[in-house]
Amino acid sequence: MRSLSSLRRPAVRLSLPAVRRHRAAFALSLLVSSATVANAVVVRGHVTDVLGKPVSRARVQLIEAGKVAAIAYAGPDGSYEIRWADAGRFTLLGSAQGFLPSIGEDFYSGATDVLEKDVVLATNTVRQDISVTATGIPTPLPQLTAPVSVIQGEKFDLDLGVVDEMRLTPGAFLVQTGQTGGVASLFLRGGNSTANLVTIDGIPADDVGGTFDFGTVSSTAVGKLELVRGPDSAMYGTDAGASVIAITTPRGTTEVPLLTYSGDAGNLHTYRNEFTLSGTEQKFDYFGAFSRLDTSNALQLDEYHSGTSAINLGYDINGNTQVRFTIRNADSATGLPGAYDFFGLVNDGKQGDQDLFSGITLENRYKGNWHNLVRYSIARKREQAQQFGQVGTLIDTPIYGPEYFGNTVTIRGANGYSVTGQAAIFGSDDDQDSNRDQLYYQSDYSFSPHFIGLFGFRYDNERGSFNYPSFDEHEKTQRTNFEYNLQFQGEFWNRLFYSAGGALEKNHLYGIAGTPRLGLSYVPVRSSGKFFHGTRLRANAATGVQEPTLSLESNSLYTQLLNAGDTADIAAYHIGPQSAERSRTFDLGVDQNILGEKLVLKGGYFHNVFDRQLEGVSGQALAQYFGLTAPFIYNYYAYVNSLAFRAQGAEAELQWQPKQHFLFRAGYTYLASRVLQSFASDAVAAQQGTPTVNPNFPGIAIGAESPLVGARPFRRAPNTGYFDTEYTRRKFTFVIKGAMASKSDDSTYLDGEDIYNTDTLLLPNHNLDFGYVKLDLGGTYMLPHHILFFTQFDNLLNNQHIGPIGYPGLPLTFRTGLKIRLGGD
Repeated sequence: MRSLSSLRRPAVRLSLPAVRRHRAAFALSLLVSSATVANAVVVRGHVTDVLGKPVSRARVQLIEAGKVAAIAYAGPDGSYEIRWADAGRFTLLGSAQGFLPSIGEDFYSGATDVLEKDVVLATNTVRQDISVTATGIPTPLPQLTAPVSVIQGEKFDLDLGVVDEMRLTPGAFLVQTGQTGGVASLFLRGGNSTANLVTIDGIPADDVGGTFDFGTVSSTAVGKLELVRGPDSAMYGTDAGASVIAITTPRGTTEVPLLTYSGDAGNLHTYRNEFTLSGTEQKFDYFGAFSRLDTSNALQLDEYHSGTSAINLGYDINGNTQVRFTIRNADSATGLPGAYDFFGLVNDGKQGDQDLFSGITLENRYKGNWHNLVRYSIARKREQAQQFGQVGTLIDTPIYGPEYFGNTVTIRGANGYSVTGQAAIFGSDDDQDSNRDQLYYQSDYSFSPHFIGLFGFRYDNERGSFNYPSFDEHEKTQRTNFEYNLQFQGEFWNRLFYSAGGALEKNHLYGIAGTPRLGLSYVPVRSSGKFFHGTRLRANAATGVQEPTLSLESNSLYTQLLNAGDTADIAAYHIGPQSAERSRTFDLGVDQNILGEKLVLKGGYFHNVFDRQLEGVSGQALAQYFGLTAPFIYNYYAYVNSLAFRAQGAEAELQWQPKQHFLFRAGYTYLASRVLQSFASDAVAAQQGTPTVNPNFPGIAIGAESPLVGARPFRRAPNTGYFDTEYTRRKFTFVIKGAMASKSDDSTYLDGEDIYNTDTLLLPNHNLDFGYVKLDLGGTYMLPHHILFFTQFDNLLNNQHIGPIGYPGLPLTFRTGLKIRLGGD
């Protein structure tokens, strides 16, 4: 073994030229070192709590490839700065005493980039929810003035679609007409099902005019779902009359490619397979998914097949500039059994849906304060319904001649009334499409925490057509809309938050419309570990506008008169195209921390008015109220802006998380809705003293096709509620959840549809639809080698009255399967 003395270097004498050479080399090394520091990655920002209060001495770690690259500590004002020598993909990990760790989204930074990244710490969750939908600017939920619910993607892991989880949000009442794949409509806080603007990765996904079917939306590639309760037209333009629902596709986050496979099977011949591939490669991140679902449902000729694919690709030009491309495609086909309880047999038909949503976004942040975004997006939606043959018994009726009728059945309503008879069966072919190209530009600048301004411009090119061969109807239409919006928000003293905005829209149909909005939130008592220590108050007022669907446009009074060449009546009565359907809301809310943010109670009151709504008005009513005498219109309907209704109520939500592995949520919504004005034929007849009645129930006025004045709008339950219990451990999870609804008003829509062409199959509207309790149970267990076993039971009580009257819901269903994970970090 060599001695220590043998390892010593001999002394070296340097000549003067050698010394000069070494000095030059030393100077060069200093220059290189200083250049390296000058070209370092710089990440700076502020560490705050959820209300924006600085957290001093908080530790911020820069993580690269799972290792700590650099550490910084926040100063008294919460500011921090981290420098690192090499470019790469990083994650910020924030921590401080009294807070849970905060794990941020991964990001890329070049060697010369300076990035602004704020860190938000919370006391009750590792991941603090951030919403972009409400204001267009990423904001922690406690700082928002509008009521917003965020559903993270893992909530959908055991679900086939999004309907069941959306039921577990305040104010949301979802009605699914039929079974898996059946049309599912959202009535939020009493608004119409067409008053919800739905976006997928910022791309408008609803039909022109607001129609959207949640029943065909797969849970595949849903990374997050945000739901804003209330009009948000100031940010999103037309169709956001009652709410905004924003669905976001996940993106790749792991350096090692991650491949997942999920396969399951259940009763009713249900099979589902899903693949995802995601990851990052320096400046590039990628995510792709595909799934296929097949089920027979519980009725004959009601098979449902659905295939969903999604791609999310991002490329960082530099740390502050990114381009992102997304595309989502869904193809589905389902049977059209019809209202089985009304006919006693199933219809032989099929409906196909093809939906494609795609967009490319360029985003830049300049010096941390100025953010710009431009997005071009397309939506292509097509729907075809086809009848393969007529079913039922052919009967010669006294008025309409030969018609097909179902079996003799007894129809029972939840209100105790029942009728017996045979109902006429109608079926028709149709083919319709709804297309939209949109260009959106947004520029926002943070002057200070007290004032952040946003400007937006939106251009829509909307096109569509529908073809009903059975009625010899063929219509095409095109609209171009422009919108400008302004949005301001800020905070003072980390207690008072405000949001104010407005939009000015020039719509192709109804011209110029304005939609102001104002919200305030105040925290008089900050949260702490003490009992009842933490109170947040909020108030919000907003307005919304909505354009008509393509079919309502073609059937409007103006369009029908114009097509008939009746320009004289148009001029005489100053009849124009439909005006904007309007909505306005005012809501108040309070969030009360009961115990250390582990037990929180949220409550709120809302008051909505929906007026100038479109409804079908009979020729008789048009003649009576408007003086029109055009003979072609007398026996038909025309749509005018004559409907108005009110919806007010209260919401309550309780969240309890005593331990990190246990979470309990429960909520209740009370809704009082009332029709204020209607010129529909049933309402007019009732006001004239000659209401529509079933001769078997004399003296009871019935709204056969629409609600009567003073009654509740159809399919809005006055009482809804939910609960959700989750128990999570390292190897297993257990989830039980329930959705409840009381009885709601509705109609059988069978006026004149018995074999005598009379109204004997109508039932009184009040409380016609059944209330229900839907209980679901699910669990997972982690097996070795990254294999997850899961099972799911839906509708444990086997309640088949979850849908509207006439449409039986699914019975008890179960699925079980495996999820396999390969790769990843």
